[in-house]
Amino acid sequence: MTHTSPRPIDFLIIGAAKCATTWEQQSLSASPGIFMPAPELHFFSRVYDKGFDWFNAQFDSSQPGDILGEKSNSYLTQPEAAARIHAAYPDIKMIVQMRDPVHRAYSDYCMLLRRGEVDEDIRRHLDPQKAATERFLNDGRYGHHLKRFFALFPKEQILLLAFEDVATHPDRQLQWVADHVGYTGQLTPPMREKVKDKHANAVPAPLRRILTPLRPLLDPIRNRPPISTLRNLVAKPFTYPALPDDLKQEIETFYQDDKCELSILAPDFLPDWNRPEGARISGGNTS
Repeated sequence: MTHTSPRPIDFLIIGAAKCATTWEQQSLSASPGIFMPAPELHFFSRVYDKGFDWFNAQFDSSQPGDILGEKSNSYLTQPEAAARIHAAYPDIKMIVQMRDPVHRAYSDYCMLLRRGEVDEDIRRHLDPQKAATERFLNDGRYGHHLKRFFALFPKEQILLLAFEDVATHPDRQLQWVADHVGYTGQLTPPMREKVKDKHANAVPAPLRRILTPLRPLLDPIRNRPPISTLRNLVAKPFTYPALPDDLKQEIETFYQDDKCELSILAPDFLPDWNRPEGARISGGNTS
């Protein structure tokens, strides 16, 4: 790794996966004066050995005076990412958007099932007795993962948001982020459509696997003719297995201790899925 100094940037969206962070990234990037490279770089989590020469170059298309940010959901869950970020950017602002962890786990499973990366044995992938340390369940342990960041960064540098507020108050949600990162320009209205609609027709899994090596070339143009036309011709309706009630309850139980840990770390962060009965609901929170 080279010893190039990190380029100054202003903020990071560090997670969580399947919590509308791509919506957040695309909505912010549409506003003048905010620059974010296309998601996700995964620099501090997966490709740190590429060095800061590579990371810095991802911002070369920005303009002088732009607020610079980056979004990689893996930063929240990769154990070494927090320390790496702190070493490079001890004063950086961070955003964490979270949802009900049970819903997050099921949504994540459905996404990889749609891609053909997992099978339809939902209990194999979501049963805490079998898969507690795997991606689907582990990534929703927000308290466990955030503890690493709160140990290194002042709480006011970390904005906690609830995914559920995106549907009800998208403009307010985006404004909280803008205020947190110091953006004083005019925000472009946030995207209203879903970035990833799981109910849309899907390319059959065998064909997806064949095309996987070509994704770096196809993804940027997937919504343009003729690629979009060809995709629509082969895409078929996709059916997901339901989350059984008993399994849902087991997952709820699995997350109880972590919800307590999150409440201790951030007592004022009170989305519906993580608040005591009768407590008020709060939105953007930095503590």
